[in-house]
Amino acid sequence: MATRIHGDLTAAEDTDPGTGTHTDLGVADGAGAAVRVRGLTRAFGSRAVLDSLDLTIAPGEFVALLGRSGSGKSTLLRVLGGFDDEVTGEVLVARRRAVVFQEPRLLPWTRVLANVILGLKGPGAAERGRAALEEVGLGGRERSWPVTLSGGEAQRVALARALVREPDLVMLDEPFGALDALTRIRMHALLHELCTRHQPAVLFVTHDVDEAVLLADRILVLSEGRLSFEASVELAAPRLRTDPAFAALRSRLLAELGVRELADATH
Repeated sequence: MATRIHGDLTAAEDTDPGTGTHTDLGVADGAGAAVRVRGLTRAFGSRAVLDSLDLTIAPGEFVALLGRSGSGKSTLLRVLGGFDDEVTGEVLVARRRAVVFQEPRLLPWTRVLANVILGLKGPGAAERGRAALEEVGLGGRERSWPVTLSGGEAQRVALARALVREPDLVMLDEPFGALDALTRIRMHALLHELCTRHQPAVLFVTHDVDEAVLLADRILVLSEGRLSFEASVELAAPRLRTDPAFAALRSRLLAELGVRELADATH
């Protein structure tokens, strides 16, 4: 049985079996979760890409989701983002949410500030957009065209566009995957700073194990449509790759993903 919920948890309304729809949940309505999923299944033909999946993300929690290609990571994000409702199960998601994709998806025919405040209404929208651009280090670039931005700058605009809406939940689908190594390091620091300041719940989809260990409070591994592994990250700040505890967690996650490290592979 699929359930659709608008607003608080008391507003549940059953739908026909075999059909699922997206959920809007007010985090302030007493639900105690930014995401709550029970028995979520998404099938393409006879193949269940998500198979009776359960997931809860608390307000302010940063959750990284790892998995091989085709494991269902992006499908889960599309369902939670409201882009795919061909599901069964119960899906509860914060009403105020934002999605950041690997491609910044900026409108090329409008300037940076207009991209950031796209869809916002009210006399304060432009000022909020400028403040968001300042936060991501792009103050003074309000009138720039997207084509003039580097890859890292464009992704900063995408982050500003997400955070200007003051979301309770931010979902990121491999947002730094197309960036060079040095830019990724800078973006890791920026994302950590922004999330510490704004405290949204975060679902961060990535292939990069180091990235997950650096940023997340909790790491999940998705395998064949189900969560096969979960680990809380209890490393001292700042998190350093040279920390033995960092290396141990990294090795454990790689093993869960079926990846042999170079030292092991040579024996």
